[in-house]
Amino acid sequence: MAAAASQRFADATNAQAAPFVAADVGGTHARVGLVRQVSAGSSAVTVEQYDKFVCSDFPNLGVLLRQFLQSMGDVRVDRVSIACAGVAVGDTLINANLPWPVSLAEIRNEIDVDDVALVNDFEAVACATHYLRASECVLLPGDAEAAAQGPTLIVGPGTGLGAAVRIPGRRYPTVLATEAGQAALAPGNELEIEILRLLMRHSSHVSNEAALSGPGLVQIYNALCAIRGVQPVLRAPASITEAALGAHDALATETLNLFCAWLGSVVGDLALSCGARGGVHLAGGILPHIRQFLLHSNFVARFLAKGVMRPVLERIPVSLIDHGQLGVIGAACWLLDSRSAEG
Repeated sequence: MAAAASQRFADATNAQAAPFVAADVGGTHARVGLVRQVSAGSSAVTVEQYDKFVCSDFPNLGVLLRQFLQSMGDVRVDRVSIACAGVAVGDTLINANLPWPVSLAEIRNEIDVDDVALVNDFEAVACATHYLRASECVLLPGDAEAAAQGPTLIVGPGTGLGAAVRIPGRRYPTVLATEAGQAALAPGNELEIEILRLLMRHSSHVSNEAALSGPGLVQIYNALCAIRGVQPVLRAPASITEAALGAHDALATETLNLFCAWLGSVVGDLALSCGARGGVHLAGGILPHIRQFLLHSNFVARFLAKGVMRPVLERIPVSLIDHGQLGVIGAACWLLDSRSAEG
């Protein structure tokens, strides 16, 4: 009987140590990794293989994942964890930023793997932040020692604006996925009010991500061009950030300054809303590329500009996450944590 129990333990350990696939799928890029659990009972993982794909190069997510699986040769996996922007409803994903619909049944059929799980992308990132080292973060001006035990906010702009909240627990944290990017955008000064008016000509509901995302950066630029009475010449988010970082275009610089300041205001609102005494992590696809610009922008001033709540926000440390594989690691950590909790 003892031998049988030992064999069951060995089988369980081997199953836990088997590699599996974790993916971080955004509106522009999909990052996919072959990961392995560091030790039994831990949700820490190592990334053994990693690749980055352009989503629009593939007809659907299943074909993209199949290409990655084929690139691994003889390695066989029986689990796939996918972190993806949006909300899972039944077997499908509700999302406005992906180039194709996502169905778990279609993915299972395409890659011939039965165990396919789906998690919100920022929920996954929130899970991964537990394993961040100080060297992987850049702390914005603030008091790191002032952080209290409490919820941590993870938020950031990419193709959309994602946000999640990690709440400490006795054994596992509770992570709340949010759709804060879809909440209504609040202006903080006369110029932002004018931009909001222009954006409302196209939609009665202007969300946070309508301005605070890659496509939103273009919307801000076009609105400023209209306000200034000039013809827009920049068409893509990368073109605007490149022109601003290189000081090649005054309007691009104004656009990026406004983007950073407005983001600070929205992040401050979110930090107050969720009681983020444990700190704020800034993530997303845009911010690492504009790190120095962000550090010298009005982000912090607008983050703190919340009236009588300023002293509260001054005690919330804000850090910029610099980790290219964080979404992949988060998808893996979430799967391991959720399976351990089920057990």
